[in-house]
Amino acid sequence: MYQLTEATMRCALEKLSERDPLLAGLYDGFGVPSLWSRPESFATLVHIILEQKVSLSSAQAVMTRVCAACPEMLPGDFLALADGVLREAGLSASKESYCRSIAQCLINGSLNLSTLHQLDDTAVIDTLTQVRGIGPWTAGVYLMMAMRRPDAWASGDRALVVSYAESAGLENVPSYPELDKVAEAWMPYRGTAARLLWHAYLQKRNRVAG
Repeated sequence: MYQLTEATMRCALEKLSERDPLLAGLYDGFGVPSLWSRPESFATLVHIILEQKVSLSSAQAVMTRVCAACPEMLPGDFLALADGVLREAGLSASKESYCRSIAQCLINGSLNLSTLHQLDDTAVIDTLTQVRGIGPWTAGVYLMMAMRRPDAWASGDRALVVSYAESAGLENVPSYPELDKVAEAWMPYRGTAARLLWHAYLQKRNRVAG
């Protein structure tokens, strides 16, 4: 299964622009979005967990402190951190528990990130969400940013629904299932559509994402 690249994303942007005036307007107005690629790693899963329900800048600040405490970001090293270190870095009790759960699954072999490439998108989501702390949104973002699957979609993402509402001139922000339904028309390029919506969201707020 091929990964999304700068070149294939540009092709997808052209295809999406031909079929959807809203996305065409965002492409014309804001240009090519970032690929936002991250490593396929435990560290990336931790980073995505930290981004749950907080700003990107806040999550990055906590991630920086976590990496200072655990420079190699290996599951075993992470689990070996003394009690209180992660809380001092800014993790909530629930997020610390989720990250430790992921680390434990990687160590005991119940989760193997290197074999996910053998699976289709649905199977990757199913595999990741079997781990406590990884929900559909976290799995979708990992599929999109780390694995760079072309049709990956981050269902449940607040910035996506807000960006869509703003771009479409809606009075109310759609529900996550409502936007998921809209996004079906963007298949098999939903990964690019999501990046375009994120890009517009950030540009309107003069912000950038890592």
